[in-house]
Amino acid sequence: MEITFLGTSAMVPTKDRNVTGIFLKYRNEGILFDCGEGTQRQMNIAGINRNDVTKIFVSHWHGDHVAGIIGLIQTMANKEVNPTVNIYGPSGTKEHVEHMKKMVIFDIQINLIVHEIKPEPDKILKVVETEDYLVECAALDHKVPCIGFSFIEKDTLNIHPTKLKELGIKEGPHLRKIKEGLTVTYKGKEIKPEDVTYLVKGHKITYIADTAACENAVKLAMDADIMISESVYADKLQGKAEDYKHLTAKDAAMIATQANVRRLILTHFSQRYKTVEEIEENAKMIFPETVCAYDFMKVKI
Repeated sequence: MEITFLGTSAMVPTKDRNVTGIFLKYRNEGILFDCGEGTQRQMNIAGINRNDVTKIFVSHWHGDHVAGIIGLIQTMANKEVNPTVNIYGPSGTKEHVEHMKKMVIFDIQINLIVHEIKPEPDKILKVVETEDYLVECAALDHKVPCIGFSFIEKDTLNIHPTKLKELGIKEGPHLRKIKEGLTVTYKGKEIKPEDVTYLVKGHKITYIADTAACENAVKLAMDADIMISESVYADKLQGKAEDYKHLTAKDAAMIATQANVRRLILTHFSQRYKTVEEIEENAKMIFPETVCAYDFMKVKI
């Protein structure tokens, strides 16, 4: 699993920071959390194949989070085999996608599946579930409908080779069944999963997009290995953050503390900050395991 930050600026791009885009590579899936203007070019620079994108999770429909979608799907559609891309977003997403498709003239040679997500207030909603992972979401507190997401890898059972040797169990299809949690009979002896396996805990990554500090952000991020959070302002601009329903560094750090996350990565910085040392220092005073992201930063998990 690898996270690549394709843009770490807020509404206005700078010469060093593009607008929001976060790419998660997980096995054969390529998942984008938001897709601001210029995201596919950022993917080129980062060495990411745009055709690997399988899902786009849209936090909200402010332009700095979605303006790159139209160019991306147009480029992806330029293939002999039409790809499938799923777009997930808050209320209004289906209408916005239809308007987006009418913005330019091209034949959309792509299987575009749009899912409109409407989480109930104060509740976590499961959006996607596969054999390997699930994605949950929750409503955030922004000036327009906005949701945050958690990517949660499922726990797995791994075979302990020493225990296999002790019990005289050879390689074979029976091991696959054991890893699936099934009891098998091997040479007349019943072998339970707990006899030869150990639990590998799955990872959790939470993305807190544009929002005022709210309880849902804490609920969504609970026990995450990594919480990626917007932090438009340093603490000195608390009033401005409240006016525009954004987070300061202190706000994000408080959410991380309350949610018992392991690591906090801040992003979505106002163009007013030429460097982000002040933001990082503000957050570290409350939550020491904090770093500020930068464009093309990669995090392997």
